[in-house]
Amino acid sequence: MGLPEAAQMDSAATAITARPSSGPDYTPVVTLNGWTLPHRMNNGVKEFHLVAEPVERELADGMIAHLWGYNGQSTGPTIEAVEGDRVRIYVTNKLPEGTTVHWHGLILPSGMDGVSGLSHPSIPPGKTFIYEFDLVKSGTFMYHPHGDEMAQMAMGMMGMFVVHPKDPTFMPVDRDFLIMLNAFDIDPGTYVPRIMTMTDFNLWTWNSRIFPDIDPLVVNKGDKVRVRVGNLTMTNHPIHMHGYDFKVTCTDGGWVPSEAQWPEVSIDIPVGGMRAYEFVADHLGDWALHCHKSHHTMNAMGHDVPTFIGVNKKPLTQKIRQFQPEYMPMGMSGMGDMAKMEMPLPDNTIPMMTGWGPYGPIEMGGMFSVVKVRDGIDADDYSDPGWYENPPGEMAYEWTGELPEFASNNSPKTILTPKPNSKG
Repeated sequence: MGLPEAAQMDSAATAITARPSSGPDYTPVVTLNGWTLPHRMNNGVKEFHLVAEPVERELADGMIAHLWGYNGQSTGPTIEAVEGDRVRIYVTNKLPEGTTVHWHGLILPSGMDGVSGLSHPSIPPGKTFIYEFDLVKSGTFMYHPHGDEMAQMAMGMMGMFVVHPKDPTFMPVDRDFLIMLNAFDIDPGTYVPRIMTMTDFNLWTWNSRIFPDIDPLVVNKGDKVRVRVGNLTMTNHPIHMHGYDFKVTCTDGGWVPSEAQWPEVSIDIPVGGMRAYEFVADHLGDWALHCHKSHHTMNAMGHDVPTFIGVNKKPLTQKIRQFQPEYMPMGMSGMGDMAKMEMPLPDNTIPMMTGWGPYGPIEMGGMFSVVKVRDGIDADDYSDPGWYENPPGEMAYEWTGELPEFASNNSPKTILTPKPNSKG
């Protein structure tokens, strides 16, 4: 019957997939700023067509990266199927060098594992290979090259592979979000990643997207929500969500039995690993979701920037402005001022800190988004509801009255707190 259609996507918007119309029911995943690859049925086999190719990805408004990816995007489209399915995946190589696809975490025949030269020959430029195997377990998996992977993964070649349980009553949720953690080193004013970077990445991304242009996770109050997070960067990421505690329900190896699920407010995602957590959305509001490595919530990080905290730059500023009148001193009291300033930048570059909320600059970037819990969100509605309006009496405010006494200490010694008076 020839190749299945190779679906393409050039938009950075989050695409919503309809619920399945046949077979086992499941809640489709919502890939933030991504999409799910369509398939066709051929004699009971689900057929997909992945195209490895150079792509342009909008990392954020005003910044484009020239990457390698799949079907027009990096990260590649999410592949979704059901436990027990047989899948046939056509992989066409439009790169200038050979490639493979490794199905990270899936149980399959050795010859389908996608390691160049070990599992099968590398896919030459211009050629199409077929991977075909049964999905013997459900869970969250990934795909990426295992041939020249240092260059190809640094250029953005990766995606997620979700296998839903064949039993619709097993681990059901109302909303199922998917985040791939990836990173790039792109010099300001340039477009192509530096592929030899090992640690000093300057753009930390979710699904090759950076704040403030990562879509929010929109949730109806009372929904049971799952967030799946995979990590194909060069370091671990402690993902922290505000306003909630949650239970870790799935790892790379599979589902965590209910009696073994553990509570967290932050979950560390190891390199090459996946974690999924779940919570019931019972607290209205806008809740931050971010990596807790502070530099990973910054954009275009500079690693050789001196620290000027506590330095008086006023005399120096007066001298510099004689030659450069628009010079602006920064950093004497921290870096927060950068979020408020509109400074000229090289083309195709965004500020280190940016993004505005209802009360001012958010002073974030990179791996950051917002979980927006509201009443009355329809089951298939993921559109941004805008900012949450705090009810009266439920927002921090300025105090201008008399201050209570406060304690202070400058000793490094341990100070024991006296026991409370038993009489109260």
